[in-house]
Amino acid sequence: MIDIAVIGAGRIGRIHARNVAAHAGARLVGIADPDAAAVAELAEATGSRVLSLDEAFAAQAVLIASPTPTHAGFIERAAAAGVAVFCEKPVDLDAARARACIEAAERAGIALMIGFNRRFDPHFAALKAALAAGEIGALEVLAITSRDPSPPPPSYVAASGGLFRDMAIHDLDMARFLLGEEIVEVFAAGTCLVDPGIGAAGDIDTALITLRTASGKLCSISNSRRATYGYDQRIEAHGATGLLRAGNVPVTTLERAGAGGFTTAVAQPFFLERYAEAYRVELDAFVTTVAAGRSPAPSGQDGLAALLLADAAEASLRSGRAVRPETV
Repeated sequence: MIDIAVIGAGRIGRIHARNVAAHAGARLVGIADPDAAAVAELAEATGSRVLSLDEAFAAQAVLIASPTPTHAGFIERAAAAGVAVFCEKPVDLDAARARACIEAAERAGIALMIGFNRRFDPHFAALKAALAAGEIGALEVLAITSRDPSPPPPSYVAASGGLFRDMAIHDLDMARFLLGEEIVEVFAAGTCLVDPGIGAAGDIDTALITLRTASGKLCSISNSRRATYGYDQRIEAHGATGLLRAGNVPVTTLERAGAGGFTTAVAQPFFLERYAEAYRVELDAFVTTVAAGRSPAPSGQDGLAALLLADAAEASLRSGRAVRPETV
């Protein structure tokens, strides 16, 4: 059994705390959060208790689900205490700060896993396995679609780090994961078509990103803060001998047919529902690797690599030119 303390009682913290409490190989020792009402409610719901930060870092592992500006400092505190870490993405909005805390974790020899949950989605994982098995020969073109059902409020956008670091960073990690080699060129175009308030906050809500690897593999990422038909999450891989496609997950598989044709249900409403299983599998991977003393994946270096790609996309958007990303 691995004793895990959760830091953060917000939306993502509630998911993780409940999953830890239900995991056969973990024990939720408690939850820490400055919001007294939220943390008390979550502790009661999970049969755990409210912790101070000092108590949280006395556990065998901490699961960091607090706001992004706290991540790097908490990783460094865990490193100093010799505590294993699962940290939600991004590590930090600043690459230098992210690099520093990852290096602290490496020097301390602690396990550090970053929460790129989409790697653990059963549908995308099956696509990855089929690629690895050579089912479509050499991969040539990868297409990733990721569109939120509705835009976040401009107040959220202003502190999020922007679309590339907040939203597209998941897709950039998936691109690295599926392409199987590092990306050497990033070109990004973006605009504000959904909510003028997002533009006023200095961000975009619609983007296209093109990636190229050293061997010439290509990847396109399509992002939007609006999809009227639900949470749009699709991946298509084209190879020398065929095609692999992982489509949207509908709220039900029920189909209706009539004189007007076939109709199907809308896609899952948002990430909480679409990636519910991915969050559970992700936690299981963390618990298993920590218990076995292995290095988890996605690692801190994976978190940094995705952030550097997001930085390159931002630089490309501003310059109008392709950018070579900084290497890890």
